[in-house]
Amino acid sequence: MINKIKNLALLTDLYELTMTACYFEQDMFDRATFSLFVRNYPPHRRFFVAAGLEEVLDYLKNLNFTPEDLDYLDKTKLFKSSFLSYLEKFKFSGDVYALPEGRIFFVNEPIVEITAPLIEAQIIETYIINAFNLQTMIATKAARCLQAAWPCQLIDFALRRTQGVDAGLKVARASYIGGFIGTSNVLAGKIYGLPIFGTMAHSFITSFDKEIEAFQAFAQSFPENTVLLVDTYDTIAGVRKAAIVGKEMAREGKKLKGIRLDSGNIVRLSQQVKQVLQKERLEDVSIFASGGFDEFKIQKVLEKGGAVDSFGVGTKMGVSADAPYLDMAYKLVQYKSRPVLKLSPGKMTLPAEKQVFRFKNDKGRLIKDVIGLRDDRLEGGEPLLQKVMAGGEIVTSLPSLPQIQKTFLAEFALLEDKFKAIKPAHEFFPVQLSPRLKKLKADIVQKLKKEELGES
Repeated sequence: MINKIKNLALLTDLYELTMTACYFEQDMFDRATFSLFVRNYPPHRRFFVAAGLEEVLDYLKNLNFTPEDLDYLDKTKLFKSSFLSYLEKFKFSGDVYALPEGRIFFVNEPIVEITAPLIEAQIIETYIINAFNLQTMIATKAARCLQAAWPCQLIDFALRRTQGVDAGLKVARASYIGGFIGTSNVLAGKIYGLPIFGTMAHSFITSFDKEIEAFQAFAQSFPENTVLLVDTYDTIAGVRKAAIVGKEMAREGKKLKGIRLDSGNIVRLSQQVKQVLQKERLEDVSIFASGGFDEFKIQKVLEKGGAVDSFGVGTKMGVSADAPYLDMAYKLVQYKSRPVLKLSPGKMTLPAEKQVFRFKNDKGRLIKDVIGLRDDRLEGGEPLLQKVMAGGEIVTSLPSLPQIQKTFLAEFALLEDKFKAIKPAHEFFPVQLSPRLKKLKADIVQKLKKEELGES
């Protein structure tokens, strides 16, 4: 069914439509600004990696309600014909300021700020959160895996256990942004231009009469990409047979590319496999490990001396198993040029159109961020939010995925290790408010307490 859906206007929560119908009846068409941010860090996180912007811009540029959409809404008996007539001509006409994909950000910092007529800015809320939440969550998880594995290489193996087709594709994209070198997902390779990787399953080995015959057949079919899975029966016996095949390939001018381990004590087995390869003078054959890896298991294996060159990282990365969601919110911060905020305990928001300024020390390391008003000018601070859409049209060239990954890797290298630690201490990257934003927030809070709560 999902493959038949071509238009995503109805991919929203009902209350977005009921609110906008009320706005319509109240003639509330003035411009509003909404801000998207993450309220809290999940366990063990001290940073996020921005991802999902390209998908959101494509959605906004093409957003419209089809006759079939309007017919469905009419059948719900919830909406008046005048509102449905308005939706018939609906088109997003707003402006978007956004953090470029691949940039690092922190709690409460706006990732995106959208300014448009109130109905337009409100109705897109659900999709905006959905798109940024998944890809940012996965890119962040992938970055943590990269930190644990460095300098080993990582490949996305998550497709078969991600939460549906769309998630499988977006995981491949987001994990690449977070530093992975490619994916096993062939469709993602086609759509996003990602490098694709794969070897064989145990069923391939057991379909042959003998393990070595399976190895030889694969080497014959894929002499330029021969990575052999050696743990179907016994890992050490398997690697010895793989070494035989490797020598046969060498005599024909070919090269055994790698050995894959998928079970057992990876630390001990990888060390033993390395010894066998060295003894057989196949030292340049890489050792690839898969099977339940994430940043925690990768770190454990390498700290104990595992002789692994690269990892296939699947389920736990693809669903961000230890932190499967972000506390992401999309809140109104300005309407009719009037800055607004909410006072809800633990969920107070920052008012007005904003900018994030990043500061570095003389060695280029990240030292603090300051959230300020859009028109603030903070000496020495790099403004992070860029105008990417104006009047509903994309106004910037979107970078390629390799460019986005390069942006991430460059900035990630500038973040102190204590904020990238797999289990960091109780220290957070400094994020401050500019003096003007701090004063504006205090003034609005004081006014609300007086006018809404009756406090003197």
